[in-house]
Amino acid sequence: MQGVNPPIYSIRRILRIKFMTFANLKKQSRLGSLTSKLTNEIEKMNKGSTGGADERLWKLEVDKAGNGYAVIRFLPAPEGEELPWAKVWSHAFQGPGGWYIENSLTTLGQKDPVSEYNRLLWNSGNDADKDLARKQKRKLSYISNIYVVKDPTNPQNEGKVFLYKFGKKIFDKITAAMQPEFEDETAIDPFDFWQGANFKLKAKNVAGYRNYDSSEFAASSALLDDDDALEALWKKQYALAEFTAADQFKAYDVLQQRLDAVLNNKQTRVAPEVADEEEEIVTAPPEPVTASPIVNSAQDDDDALKYFQRLAEE
Repeated sequence: MQGVNPPIYSIRRILRIKFMTFANLKKQSRLGSLTSKLTNEIEKMNKGSTGGADERLWKLEVDKAGNGYAVIRFLPAPEGEELPWAKVWSHAFQGPGGWYIENSLTTLGQKDPVSEYNRLLWNSGNDADKDLARKQKRKLSYISNIYVVKDPTNPQNEGKVFLYKFGKKIFDKITAAMQPEFEDETAIDPFDFWQGANFKLKAKNVAGYRNYDSSEFAASSALLDDDDALEALWKKQYALAEFTAADQFKAYDVLQQRLDAVLNNKQTRVAPEVADEEEEIVTAPPEPVTASPIVNSAQDDDDALKYFQRLAEE
């Protein structure tokens, strides 16, 4: 059984940073150093368990037409951590032997049996194999702490801290805010208490797709005027390191056994090292610029995955 190395952002990086105090958090806000750190982290990224509902997680509720609206504020990294988000890769697909729903070891920079099997399928040159690899490709999710400013459907959530799980579409908006495309646009750190900005989350259905393109950041402003209140809010934030902790990932051999069972005991050979990353090999057809499939939304996948997990356990 392969050992599990320490998660990239939870141990190795945290050990070499100073635990941040609230005073330092505000000081770095004035200096703009937090924005610089997060921008550098995004540039690096560009280069390179189951159970009941988690009450810590907030989800945008939509109406029957698929429309939803809320105002949230992304919060800084929690006390003792460096990044304001956790980044997790996972797999969720059905085979002859049931459902495979597992976190991917590639999150930790390790080899994962599904990624290796997908590489084998892709390198076969067979179109049917490539289609199967696409269906089994990794899914990327981010988790951050948020403060709910306005939630018209569930006003009891307003003024509270939650965890929010989202996908690449929304993360791209965060990236765009921190790295504006044009000279007349001012860069902001959306996670900053004082110089950040509220995020107007707008969801709608477009041709059967969940669309967040209308979502946008408001003008930069302090979340609250009282630093004591901000510090109290900061201390209410949830740890993010747990999402990339070793105990959130099963060992390679265990995942391999599960994969074989889902594929109806079909033996899956380790693929040759032709390419480095799954996303470079298993490339889905170009997505519409204005839409992303509802089934690919991180927050909307949760309910479906929990349902599938129950089916797999029965």
